[in-house]
Amino acid sequence: MKYNPLGRTGISVSEICLGTMTWGSQNSEQDAHDQLDYAVAQGINFIDTAELYPTTPLSPETYGDTERFIGNWMKARGNRDKVVLATKVAGSGRPYIRGGAPMSRAGILEAIDNSLSRLKTDYVDLYQLHWPNRGHYHFRNAWSYDPSRQDRAKVAAELEEILQTVGDLVKAGKVRALGLSNDTAWGVMQMLKVSEERGLPRVASIQNEYNLLYRPYDLDLAEVSHHEEVGLLAYSPLAAGLLTGKYLDGAKPDGSRLTKNGDLGGRYQPLQEPAVRAYVELARENGIDPAQMALAFCLTRPFMASVIIGATSMEQLKTDIAAKDLTLSPDVMNGIRRIHRLYPAPM
Repeated sequence: MKYNPLGRTGISVSEICLGTMTWGSQNSEQDAHDQLDYAVAQGINFIDTAELYPTTPLSPETYGDTERFIGNWMKARGNRDKVVLATKVAGSGRPYIRGGAPMSRAGILEAIDNSLSRLKTDYVDLYQLHWPNRGHYHFRNAWSYDPSRQDRAKVAAELEEILQTVGDLVKAGKVRALGLSNDTAWGVMQMLKVSEERGLPRVASIQNEYNLLYRPYDLDLAEVSHHEEVGLLAYSPLAAGLLTGKYLDGAKPDGSRLTKNGDLGGRYQPLQEPAVRAYVELARENGIDPAQMALAFCLTRPFMASVIIGATSMEQLKTDIAAKDLTLSPDVMNGIRRIHRLYPAPM
């Protein structure tokens, strides 16, 4: 396992991060503990969760269960100091999470204490803003995204309040580093500017979707990563399972995410199928597992701090982690470039 710096924090994270969003819905607590044990044995030191989890489906009845599972595991193993633990504070939109209110000082202070209680720890290594108050183009929102409607003064005030609050959490020892999620190049740069001007915590990472089918990060955010040392934590590197090929030709394997989420968060639509088929065929022509090729590609990106994998079975987990040992040949990389030119935005 290789390890990469988490921004300028001095924290090193495994290039593969264990994602957890199915724990409590598609996976039991025992499944979660088994996955954690295996991942740590393979050299993974980085665990990503969120107060919102589990998903598939999201539910007020299961809200927070994923953090509870992780907390119970760390307590049972006595290994809190051996893992880099990341969680997230939810933004607006879920009525059962602080009334669906946007992120605010009061909300963040409440959220972190509840997360720490569920996680059975005094601190988290990386505290991430799950999505910005002002709106964003992620979650398939690119087609309606319009930043011109944002209130400049309100956005500026909210960003400063959030950074000041996280700064207080760092001083209190509850948080070691700050991360963004589902944000934009402007959002990262503005947060960096405010943190520098006010002496507040510096953004260490950004967790955005990135995979063979969805690569906007290659553009402006890649440049931000390079110059500002803010690495990407790539979520959905298999495009919610599409890139395994298991959903081709209308297939819906029993127990799969597609049977619980009708469109995979907007990813499952006709335009993706030709691109997925091309990538799957490229992998098979070269004797490579399609999932491993998709993950290995993400690991080649120069802005990548860690690739977040998620699995509902141990077989999937073992396949995904083994991608770290795969080196893609020039022929495969050229094939990926060719397919990307043909299908630059299939989701």
